Amino acid sequence: MGRNEDFTKRAAVHSTKEPWVASPMAGVDRRILDRIGDEVARATTIVRYAPGSKFSPHVHTGGEEFVVLEGVFQDEHGDFPAGSYIRNPPESSHTPGSDEGCTIFVKLWQFDPKDRTHIRVDTNKMRFVETAPGVELMPLFSDTREDVVLERWAAGTALDLDAPGGLEILVLEGGFREGGEDFTAQSWLRLPKGGQTSLTVADGGAKVWIKRDHLNEEPKAPNT
Repeated sequence: MGRNEDFTKRAAVHSTKEPWVASPMAGVDRRILDRIGDEVARATTIVRYAPGSKFSPHVHTGGEEFVVLEGVFQDEHGDFPAGSYIRNPPESSHTPGSDEGCTIFVKLWQFDPKDRTHIRVDTNKMRFVETAPGVELMPLFSDTREDVVLERWAAGTALDLDAPGGLEILVLEGGFREGGEDFTAQSWLRLPKGGQTSLTVADGGAKVWIKRDHLNEEPKAPNT
């Protein structure tokens, strides 16, 4: 079930053009962006919960990070609407589901095993800060291993991106053109360690989730 397993290469997935694939849990489907491993895997995925669907209680041995893209995600810690950013560190547990249905962008088994930091924020209630012409930034998380932000890019902005420690972008709103491809909502781009690219923001601007410097260590499948 692996996908985009060579982290030395650029990878791109336009997820809305891909079919949904059923997960082992009824009512929960997914579109895999990258994956190393079998059912227990280091994975980056778009996951869709049907209304009323629910996972059984479980522990995230390797941690879980996600952004709610549509609907409302729920667990015993609260209701998390679109725009919520969540980090459930290794050894945390919950019972996820959604009464109305939701779609999330989720990353599994990508934490420092010693990380115990919970993050639960509603980005709709946070502010962007201008950092360069046409670029606004909202910090979400940062440590010695990675940096996670939201960015808003003004229409027509041309950007040169360097990825000394690797880079991932998920389009939340709007889009951009890069490498001869048009990236729209829920499109995903990964640059390898040492990668570079240039892009031009679409006429409507763009809002993106970005993770940097997390590929300094070679990604590996979980040891289970």
